[in-house]
Amino acid sequence: MTIRWLSVFIFSICLMTAPSVRADLPVFDGANLVQNALTAARELEQIHNQILSLENEAKMLINEARNLTLLPFNIVGQLRATLASTTQLIRQAQGIAYQLSQAQAQFGRFYPSSYGANVSGANMAADALQRWTHSLQALQTTIYMQAQAAQNLTNDESHLASLVDQSQSAIGILQATNATNQLLALQSRQMIQDQQLRLAQDRSAALEQARSVAAEARSREVRRRFLGTGLRYTPQPIFGFGYFP
Repeated sequence: MTIRWLSVFIFSICLMTAPSVRADLPVFDGANLVQNALTAARELEQIHNQILSLENEAKMLINEARNLTLLPFNIVGQLRATLASTTQLIRQAQGIAYQLSQAQAQFGRFYPSSYGANVSGANMAADALQRWTHSLQALQTTIYMQAQAAQNLTNDESHLASLVDQSQSAIGILQATNATNQLLALQSRQMIQDQQLRLAQDRSAALEQARSVAAEARSREVRRRFLGTGLRYTPQPIFGFGYFP
């Protein structure tokens, strides 16, 4: 539409400005001028279209660069360090081991279902003291784990706020994906910590219950030894001096 109106305008100017034809003057070719103007207009439109195409390609390259830009924020190392702190508390736990074979051996040694006659009273007392120590150590581990979890919670709140800000201000797909992955990592770390804390709490409760059961076994054996295996004493009447029935 632009080329058509431009052609009409140029043609009108040519008609108005064209001089009278004289035999001694060259003839002005208006049609050739219009054709040249149309050709120039078409070339100008092609250049304009090429410029638009280059602008679109530039925008595409800028968007691709944004999508490939990494998020300038990473908390994975901090999450690993936090998780390592709670794991270290479990490794440092005293008493009944967390390793299966060691736990089985220690539990069978100090938490018997019954005591034999060959076990001395001193040994049973020593076992009772060891069971009490196990319960105390398990309780200490639980308290330490709870304190560490409370400390981690404060750090998690800060990490969460930072990740949300980073996610909202992400300039590309890669940054948004990085922020999402770190949020998932934070959630996974919290889930692992909850499992560790629950493990420590359940372990403490289980050892206390086992201590009660072992104490009952010891009480039964002590009572059996006190009563003995012979005939029980039968009380007999005692007569005073000089009195016979």
